[in-house]
Amino acid sequence: MPPRADSWPPLSPGERSVAIEVLVHGPLSRSEIARRLGLSPGSLTRLTKPLIASGLLVEVPEAGGRTGVRQGRPSQPLDVVADSRYFLGFKITQDTVYGVATTLRSEIVARRDRALTGHDPAEAVALLAGMTAELSRGLPTVAGIGIGVGGLVEDRAVVGESPFLGWRGVPLAALVEERTGLPVVVENDTAAFVEAETWFGAGRGLDRFVVLTIGAGIGYGLVLGGRRVPYAGDEDRGFGRHWILDPHGGPLTPDGRRGSAVSLLTIPSIRYQVRAATGRDRTYEEILASAAAGEPVPARVVAEAGRALGTLVAQIANFAMPQKILLAGEGVGLMDVAGEAVEEAVRANRHPRAAPVGLETRVSDFHDWARGAAVLAIQVLVLGAAQG
Repeated sequence: MPPRADSWPPLSPGERSVAIEVLVHGPLSRSEIARRLGLSPGSLTRLTKPLIASGLLVEVPEAGGRTGVRQGRPSQPLDVVADSRYFLGFKITQDTVYGVATTLRSEIVARRDRALTGHDPAEAVALLAGMTAELSRGLPTVAGIGIGVGGLVEDRAVVGESPFLGWRGVPLAALVEERTGLPVVVENDTAAFVEAETWFGAGRGLDRFVVLTIGAGIGYGLVLGGRRVPYAGDEDRGFGRHWILDPHGGPLTPDGRRGSAVSLLTIPSIRYQVRAATGRDRTYEEILASAAAGEPVPARVVAEAGRALGTLVAQIANFAMPQKILLAGEGVGLMDVAGEAVEEAVRANRHPRAAPVGLETRVSDFHDWARGAAVLAIQVLVLGAAQG
């Protein structure tokens, strides 16, 4: 039997604004919510009543434990009931599916990973259904599923194109909904990760924020005014290949481009360069270790990647002017070996009096990306907060 799925009634735009403010920043007093959203006390009361009645928000004790009844309007802060609903998030890679169960506030309470032995959509759907049953075991209410996939996703339902999986036009949301009985949201994996970091992570409370990921590919997410900027239907298609860092040099990689972010920074390209020069195939971790030990070819490739990363970070800082850049992905170990080269390239490509780039490096695994997909489910299925 599929896990139980309950949902709240659809929220009005005003109710949604209040719910998001409390979810992301709460618990908050009514006066603080009204100040943040520019609402009158009467309007706030009108908006919070249905949220409290539905069980989405609850009054909590004030700091210091004061819970006594007072004259006038109730003064207790409002907070979300984080464990009233649970959400599942999945990240599908070329060979593994990673899954998490989270609370309404995206706190991970369970995690799983299972090998994906083939790329037939039916096999992936069966695996997702099995992991849904595993992750839901013991949870009182599961409200929905979010799935992150590398590639182009249409209408948060159909995988239009995923080069890593070889999928085109796969109606993944409908297929998983049929097997699980739960509502499903599908999104580009980088977009989902950016949403999670914007609401609950490194970008919370920031007006201008960038996520840059390096790994099997290059991912980029821009947040302006606290909202992720959508890519107008072109999410994750060609960003790294078309961001040229060295138009006159750089390695020639299998995709035939010189000097692009992909050819210089991705794990497959770094491995290809070392293999082409030495005739020996090595893992990314082995290449980083060899570079740190001073072996000439890995050291040169890794140093060049570090300079490319610093150039890319500086260019992003120059044009987007973010308050913070979060560097994440399975390739961030590059910073441990080539951090000095990165910093030198950032300085070389910035104005001498420019403010320092707020660069934060996050060592994360794919369960963090799965959490991002769960946040998408929270945004869309609970709050109706479309982000583009």
